[in-house]
Amino acid sequence: MADCRGCRGAGRSRRDFLIAAGGVGLLAGLAACGGQPPAPPAVRPVALVYRGPASCSGCSESVATLLENCPTPFRAVYCGPKEDVRLSAASLATAKVYAQPGGGSVESAWHRMREHAEDIRGWVKAGGHYLGFCLGAYLAAATPGFGLLPGNTSQYISTRHASVRDTDDAVVSVTWRGARRHMFFQDGPVFKLDAGAAATVLATYDNGEPAAVVAGCGAGRIGLVGPHPEADKSWYTSGLANPDGIRPDLGYDLIQTTLAP
Repeated sequence: MADCRGCRGAGRSRRDFLIAAGGVGLLAGLAACGGQPPAPPAVRPVALVYRGPASCSGCSESVATLLENCPTPFRAVYCGPKEDVRLSAASLATAKVYAQPGGGSVESAWHRMREHAEDIRGWVKAGGHYLGFCLGAYLAAATPGFGLLPGNTSQYISTRHASVRDTDDAVVSVTWRGARRHMFFQDGPVFKLDAGAAATVLATYDNGEPAAVVAGCGAGRIGLVGPHPEADKSWYTSGLANPDGIRPDLGYDLIQTTLAP
């Protein structure tokens, strides 16, 4: 079963890199917004980002950075069992976005997250926006998971003609809105959408399987991605390199499309 071990393995270096690159992140945010200063953090919409035992070290921080630097920036607030903000119906009510980052195995994560399933599902169906990255995308399904996806997920590495067959860190080729791009990957899902589902496939793997989707869920929307658009340069270890360079634009597209009316 899916296990984001590679995400967890580089956690310390990622956390250190994010702290050191804080100024760079601010400049990236200004550039992404066309040179205009972003809204002060206190008045930005809130994005709750799960951080806890169902995520991997550094993964939550990378997702938070993506949300804080996107063209319409958010105020990222970590939630979890050891955070100042707990994940609950009350905290979800303060947020425009809830993000579930990468982590360990689906079974282990679900054991820790299932108590929140009803709150998350109810919040999304009432108009909330769920973002799932790798493990967070697996958890959007129902076997097991939050039951948000109109369909199911399975491992890309088990699909026919997959370019990667193991759970090691890798770089995969995808077609994102018709353009060939490369993304960091570690045992992410494909999405098996129900016939007639109200969903948009943003990206496919090189074998044609969906790699990123946006779908309606009641009055809300979900944005899910198997590879990691939030990956910064600290993720690329042991000789891994992205031939496109490390660019956050695919993550921004996922966020903005999920939020689009």
